[in-house]
Amino acid sequence: MTMSLNQTNIRDIWYTMTGIPGLEEAHIWISIPICFMYLVAILGNTLLLFLIFTERSLHEPMYLFLSMLALADILLSTVTTPKMLAIFWFQAGGISFGNCVSQMFFLHFIFVAESAILLAMAFDRFVAICHPLRYSTILTPSVIGKMGAAAVTRSFFICFPLVFLVYRLHYCGKNIIRHSYCEHMGIARLACDSIKVNIYYGVIVALFSTCLDVVLIIISYALILCTVFRIPSWDARLKALGTCGSHVCVILLFYTPAFFSFFAHRFGGHSIPLHVHILLANLYVVVPPTLNPIIYGVKTKQIQDRVIQIFYLNKTLC
Repeated sequence: MTMSLNQTNIRDIWYTMTGIPGLEEAHIWISIPICFMYLVAILGNTLLLFLIFTERSLHEPMYLFLSMLALADILLSTVTTPKMLAIFWFQAGGISFGNCVSQMFFLHFIFVAESAILLAMAFDRFVAICHPLRYSTILTPSVIGKMGAAAVTRSFFICFPLVFLVYRLHYCGKNIIRHSYCEHMGIARLACDSIKVNIYYGVIVALFSTCLDVVLIIISYALILCTVFRIPSWDARLKALGTCGSHVCVILLFYTPAFFSFFAHRFGGHSIPLHVHILLANLYVVVPPTLNPIIYGVKTKQIQDRVIQIFYLNKTLC
């Protein structure tokens, strides 16, 4: 494939993903924890969804947002991990251009949507602590549904242009993707012509989606802290802050590796080896989905009680 490939035969392009460059000999060993975490993520988040939708006491705004997060986690890990494991186990790194672009779109789409869900959860905590008497009137089921729809709609309109941006490029034979899954700049860098528009749009997307969400989350928690420290009782302060603990842990788990990867790619240069970048990117799509239901299960008494009821009932029936 040395000749220039244009839009008429772009569907004939096939890529080969290499997994983690430099760690090919360790692929089998790396796949074991990734496969385990993927299974835990699917089971944990599915259980969380089951608990929330079958237990009426969990039909509250916080848990409805949590169900959205659990669904996003299932999708995020499922879009990437099965193909990743196929590369590690069977060296099945081949993927068509169309399938690669589809994976790229859903990966970025789910990431941006999950960021919006975390912002909605921060707003939920803000209303619960700063306006407790109006909590049920502000966050009605209708409003929650509209917030979920807004997160999905925003994510679609932000990420769909990425498909056109990679389809407009011309490709001329470079077909090795040094990664375990397809992402926007990974595809764009295989093109023969200028990718400045792709780079600029990628930065704009980061600034006006993820970074904006982080700023709004920080503002929400600044207002929450101002309200909490006006409470005279220390016990009441700790109880109010305790309701935010799970959300803060999930926020740190979601954004910290994302921003590390973003800044390392742009400012790390060659000081951080490529295999470190790729390994962290692989862990990023399984670690947060694995730990999120565990964090909420450990820190949320209502979920703990419901899990205990289910296992106690099953034990009794047996």
